[in-house]
Amino acid sequence: MSAPHSVPITVVAATGPGREVDRFALEHGADPVRELARRGWAVLRVESADVVEAVMQLRYAVAAATPAPASPRSVPTDPGLVVAEGERPEPYQRTAAYGVVTSMRGVLLTELSDRTAAPGRWTLPGGGLDPGESPLAALHREVWEESGQRVDAPQLIEVTTSHWVGRAPSGRLEDFHAVRVVYAAWCPEPTDPVVHDVGGSTESVRWVARDEVQGLPLTGFATSLPRWLST
Repeated sequence: MSAPHSVPITVVAATGPGREVDRFALEHGADPVRELARRGWAVLRVESADVVEAVMQLRYAVAAATPAPASPRSVPTDPGLVVAEGERPEPYQRTAAYGVVTSMRGVLLTELSDRTAAPGRWTLPGGGLDPGESPLAALHREVWEESGQRVDAPQLIEVTTSHWVGRAPSGRLEDFHAVRVVYAAWCPEPTDPVVHDVGGSTESVRWVARDEVQGLPLTGFATSLPRWLST
């Protein structure tokens, strides 16, 4: 899993091929679907996520809708967070790619190590984009680094975001904005998974039977996995 890398994000909305109807820069902490709803666009699907001239472009197919009412953003904090007097969180964005990777052996999941804020929890293989790297390239690289597996024909299924204030494992107080590009991918030749990125954020990796997924302690982000597997 790569170190976090901040990438400027532009959201593009279209009602058909070549029919762009809106374009805007995504602010720190904002969610593209909620921002589109506020602007009067209902999202039909996310069509692409590409890096163009060092800017991430998220393209959505949309339909006109009644604008959603604006509401103040509520930014949660980590449970038990203690902030010293005068301490201010640093804005920090992490743009990453993850895979709902399946094969004849099950679903590929990774266990987080004690170098993360959620050791022992399970999540999707993936991680932060390297400078200039596309989400699709990051997916292939991260799946290999964390499991030794190769995947075919990944399909973009969702872009999710989270925004909270908490401490990094280093102790730094962060105003954290996570942007996660999620793909579905098939592994045609599954092998016994091996963590190549030893000493990083991945403690272990394994194939999990579909009916066992919900019995694992999943990260908050990965709790959407049953829904993704059903689509």
